[in-house]
Parts: sequence; structure tokens; C-alpha cells
Amino acid sequence: MSWSFHGKIQLGGLLLSLLGCICLCVTTILPRWKTLSLELNEMETWTMGLWEVCVDQEEVATVCKAFESFLSLPQELQASRILMVASHGLGLMGLLLSGFGAECFQRVLKRRLCLLGGTLEASAAATTLLPVSWVAYATIQDFWDDSIPEIVPRWEFGDALYLGWASGVFLALGGSFACPPFLTIRPKSSLGISAGPQEEASCLLVNPLIS
Repeated sequence: MSWSFHGKIQLGGLLLSLLGCICLCVTTILPRWKTLSLELNEMETWTMGLWEVCVDQEEVATVCKAFESFLSLPQELQASRILMVASHGLGLMGLLLSGFGAECFQRVLKRRLCLLGGTLEASAAATTLLPVSWVAYATIQDFWDDSIPEIVPRWEFGDALYLGWASGVFLALGGSFACPPFLTIRPKSSLGISAGPQEEASCLLVNPLIS
């Protein structure tokens, strides 16, 4: 059996959404949203994430300490925690609904599930790109702040920010492919009778991705 063109689009959207969700989890957990290198001690590097701050010393194990209070975090990190957790829920729900929609045999229900799944995936992309970009903007503002003495070390972009941007792009593409334009309601004949056998009222687990 060969995959139809439409089926390949939906399958590609599901794979992109899954990849986006995986990158999203890594971005949220990874304590490398910001990095700081000390000129006086080049063997020591500080990294900061949403949940903890770590000190990486060469030839010595990395030591991490969780933030004691949510209110002690900078404003952008507080908002990032909330938005990233929300994006997890939106991304997972969108992926599940898109998967059910791809397996659905009933045309109208299939279209609704895919449309809702794609919308949730797009929302997850927005709630991912917003906090990542906000933290990046705040880091740039602090880096070029003239009120801070030049001798004071400056935070720079961490690897998690780049992974977060990639995650948002994957989720956005996956959401757009989840409900392509070909998902339209099948027209009825002029006599008001369907040309083929009537579709079931429920979502059957018959895979329409295979032609």
C-alpha cells in the first residue's frame, strides 16, 4: 500500500508536532537559558534555567541549586515558567486531537478534530516563542545596559533559547500541516443522496492516510 499525497502531509505534520513537543520538554528542563563566563576564572561557567542555576567547573562536577522561591525570579522567568507549562498542555492536546483526526473516517468529525488540533498546536507554538523571545530580549537589554559597570560579567544566550525557537517553529509547522485545505466536507449528490455508502456517525479507527 502506498501513502497518498494528503496522507503524507498529515503524517509530516504529526511528526513535526511530535518533534516540537520533545524539543519543548528539553527546553523547559534544560538549565541553560542563560550562560555567564567569568573572565577572572575561565574554568568556571554559570548557567541559569527556569528551575535552577548551575555552576560548571572544568575537572569538577557540575553543581546545581534550585530557586528557593518563585517570586525571587526575574519577571521574564516567572512568566516563562507559566507559559512553558501551558505550552506543554496545549501541545500534547493538539498532538492527540490531530492524531485522532488523522485516523478518523467520518469526514466532518475528521475536519473538526484536525482543525482543533492544529489550532492548539499553533497556540503551543505561540506560548513557546513568546517566553523564549522575552528572555532573549531581557538578556540583550541587560547586556547593553550602560548603568552596569563594564567589570561586571554579563549574561548571554544559552543553548535552551535556540532549542526553544526551533521547538516553536516545529509546533507551528505541525499545526499548519495538521489541517490542510483538502479537508473539506464531501459534497452530496443533487438528489440529496450520497454517491457512496453513508459514513458512520462515529470516528472509526480506519486510517485514511493510506490510499
